[in-house]
Amino acid sequence: MILLTISFHLFSQRGELDAKSFLDSIQNKQNQLLDVRTPEEYNLGHIEGAFQADWNNFEQFKERTASLDKHKPLYIYCLAGSRSAAAQKWLIKEGFERVINLRGGINAWNLEDLPVSGKKEVKAIPLSEFMTSLPKDKTVLVDVGAEWCPPCKKMSPIITEISKEYPVIYVDGGTQTQLAKDLRADAFPTFIVYKNGMEAGRITGVCSKEDLKSLLE
Repeated sequence: MILLTISFHLFSQRGELDAKSFLDSIQNKQNQLLDVRTPEEYNLGHIEGAFQADWNNFEQFKERTASLDKHKPLYIYCLAGSRSAAAQKWLIKEGFERVINLRGGINAWNLEDLPVSGKKEVKAIPLSEFMTSLPKDKTVLVDVGAEWCPPCKKMSPIITEISKEYPVIYVDGGTQTQLAKDLRADAFPTFIVYKNGMEAGRITGVCSKEDLKSLLE
């Protein structure tokens, strides 16, 4: 009976679902969705609403998943299921209460002809054009992030508050990859303060409103 109870508990923590059942489950917006593939794979097609954290880039993976809620169900997937299964075990060990893997990965999802969001086609913004667009008589905060970045979402309410006091310019580093590189935003989010068109300081990662205001002031 004890072994049966333990087995049931482990299954409830780290189950797996076929593609159609997985789709049904992620319709609940309270559930979290994580793509553990590389950025290149993600940009070739991903499940709508998925965050991205590369399991093969473990330091990045730890940083991004630290911003997820351990008490809410987390649904994860990779290409065929093996990377996400390994990530699933680690996440449960780190205290995530329920982690559900997509059996067969996005390959199985595609075989069922389920919806996939593809890479956005956007015009690349050159660094020179971006710098010219910055106000030369104001202090502005440049927020370099991505929609699939968990720390960026965690910072969103703080940035909304900051925007009531200072101009905020958002750069989608997920699509404007070259601009992000040119701005030396190697991790998301990166916050850069410009005063009179010149960089005055920066902070990378999750931080407090007070930290940002101190940088701006």
